[in-house]
Amino acid sequence: MLTVKKTGLYTSVQDLGRFGYRKLGVPASGAMDSYAASVANSLLENEEEDAVLEITMTGPTLVFEKSTYIAVSGAELSMKCNGEAIEKNTVHKIEAGDEISFGQLEHGFRSYLAVKGGFLTKKILDSRSFYFPVTEMGKIREHMQLPYDETLEFEPKISSVTTKGFYKENILKVSPGPEYAMLNDRQLETIFTKDFTIAKENNRMAYQLEEAIEGHNKSMLTSATLPGTIQFTPAGKLIILMRDGQTTGGYPRVLQLSSTAVSLLAQKKYGDHIRLRMH
Repeated sequence: MLTVKKTGLYTSVQDLGRFGYRKLGVPASGAMDSYAASVANSLLENEEEDAVLEITMTGPTLVFEKSTYIAVSGAELSMKCNGEAIEKNTVHKIEAGDEISFGQLEHGFRSYLAVKGGFLTKKILDSRSFYFPVTEMGKIREHMQLPYDETLEFEPKISSVTTKGFYKENILKVSPGPEYAMLNDRQLETIFTKDFTIAKENNRMAYQLEEAIEGHNKSMLTSATLPGTIQFTPAGKLIILMRDGQTTGGYPRVLQLSSTAVSLLAQKKYGDHIRLRMH
């Protein structure tokens, strides 16, 4: 078991997501930055769908009750094992009783901690991803325990990797959405030539952008949406749906982020700047 000593700001168990239930209104969920989660799992030679801990901005303090191996990828959060600094994107052996803690955020926004064999929390609708009210809770709580299998020996084929520079990129690649044709030349020029600022309203459901463009008076029926769908409000605001975003929406879906762009956006926080570029 892993025992949660401190929770951090928002830490949850996530895997690749919950698929096949959108018709019931259930979001996909899963790791916001699927790239970083896959890096951590790959270092441990886990299955790609194995569950990891998603750590947002401020990290938890965790006590491992059994020996295992871990890897952390994603945001730069200073990390320590029993008070000694350790590196991200590297396989670390953990002994029973070891304590992992996180310090100051340097850049990025979300980190992913993988354990050998993955976290073995209960599967609900074919996924371990936390999403309240489908799951009992949306994030971990103090003193709760997360199960994993003990691993005494492991010889990784690759013990460390480098992802330097990826999270400092601010260009998000997009493709046309179903209602892309409603955008006029002035709106398109604004969208693709100006920087946008991440608004305070950003979470696992959606990211809003501070700057507005020329609005519209179009109405449409509620239609299907996906993680990465960019909705366009009548007031000219752009809202980007994320992993826990609703499965339908009534705003025009003018653009769609690529999977890589969703991962990159997940590493942006309030006040960061991005630019949209056609894929």
